[in-house]
Amino acid sequence: MTKQIIATKEAPAAIGPYSQAVMVNGTLYCSGQIAIVPSTGALNTANIEAETHQVMANIGGVLRTAGLDYSHVVKATIFMTDMGQYAPINEVYGSYFSSNPPAREAVQVSRLPKDVHVEISVIAVASE
Repeated sequence: MTKQIIATKEAPAAIGPYSQAVMVNGTLYCSGQIAIVPSTGALNTANIEAETHQVMANIGGVLRTAGLDYSHVVKATIFMTDMGQYAPINEVYGSYFSSNPPAREAVQVSRLPKDVHVEISVIAVASE
């Protein structure tokens, strides 16, 4: 097994005992991202659309560092604190996948780190 820790300044630093992502044999397991702006450490929670875009931008930074992009994502998990915000979250999320979107689940949870409203994790596979 080949295991590589992925770390980037294009996404927020880990706020606990975990890695931003781990690449194992061509598969990238990306930790959940929240709407922390990497350059400032501030939360971008002005509205749910801005928050979701920031989350996706953070995921993009991790993907780029691993030599991948959104087209390599095969699985995503969306955690949200209010299922009533599903439609705007879904619209923003969907804009990052122009074709062949990944498998996904979306679930409502009672609370997320730093009291954000959305967190997304992904699994991506390098092209063969």
